[in-house]
Amino acid sequence: MQLAVFSAKPYDKKYLTSARATELNTTTNIEVIFHEFALSLETVPLAKDASAVCVFVNDDLGAPVLESLHASGVRAVLLRCAGYNNVDLDAAQRLGLFVANVPSYSPEAVAEFAVAQIQTLNRNTHRAYNRVREGNFSLQGLLGRTLHGKTVGVLGTGRIGVAFARIMHGFGCKLLAYDVFENPEFKNYGEYAASLDHLLSSSDFVSLHCPLTEKTRHIINDDTLAKMKPGAMLVNTSRGGLINTKAVIAALKRKHLGGLALDVYEGEGALFYNDHSGHIIDDDELMRLTTFHNVLVCGHQAFFTEEALREIAEGTIANLNDFLHGRQCKYALVQDKVGTPLVRRESVPIRI
Repeated sequence: MQLAVFSAKPYDKKYLTSARATELNTTTNIEVIFHEFALSLETVPLAKDASAVCVFVNDDLGAPVLESLHASGVRAVLLRCAGYNNVDLDAAQRLGLFVANVPSYSPEAVAEFAVAQIQTLNRNTHRAYNRVREGNFSLQGLLGRTLHGKTVGVLGTGRIGVAFARIMHGFGCKLLAYDVFENPEFKNYGEYAASLDHLLSSSDFVSLHCPLTEKTRHIINDDTLAKMKPGAMLVNTSRGGLINTKAVIAALKRKHLGGLALDVYEGEGALFYNDHSGHIIDDDELMRLTTFHNVLVCGHQAFFTEEALREIAEGTIANLNDFLHGRQCKYALVQDKVGTPLVRRESVPIRI
């Protein structure tokens, strides 16, 4: 069989190849083809000889693409990431496609990056770095706040949210969380707020660690931003669609939002993971964000550690192994169980 890997970067090739050699050592005749292009209706023909495709966060897995994949003989979709908001699971179920993600890779990688963004933006180290390179050692405009004793709001207490809380607890912060599914482990570091409004109005820093669903899309909007403590900082290392970009720009302009650190962006699909330094970027909202001195934007790199890439690759290949051998897959989102109708993993709360 052939596995077509889309949006493949050199590091994907390295870690997937290594994981394949380890995890598929009992399986023969597995040909892996890497494509640097994202999966879309235009690139579906690249999977014409494949039985399975491996995709990433910004690949298009809407119904038209899934139907084209199925028509070409593809029977499995392997997500080398936790999020699956880019997959039409209804269409996958209707077509009988196996779909699996990797929900449990190195939560510390993302949590540590969220802390790094807070530290960088709060203490203005990115601005200090640029100043010193030009011989400017003035401290004016670089004033930050001590984290110790501050209230940090954690929106979403899955694996990453708890890992983040653990670190911030070590800084001596007060942790306040909001999640529809309370996690007993979080209670070792903080307490749950009675409501989202309470969390927003009480927190000096708010960090987003929830999945993107219809209920969480634009959970940060004009109304919720107005409820945040004046001068508070907002951090998002989760999903870009959690934030209404126009709303945060407005909040920054009226100086109600004290700072914004983003590793994800709702319009990132056409930009992130590729070099656009030689092109004119026509995303006016993203470009407007980069003009604020109190905004830090990174290119969805929070997961990007050796440990996380190794775990993602191993999890992806393990899911492929389950598919090839007809085994029940622990992380299947859609799977055809032997002797039963096609089922979806809907009863398990979505946690990241």
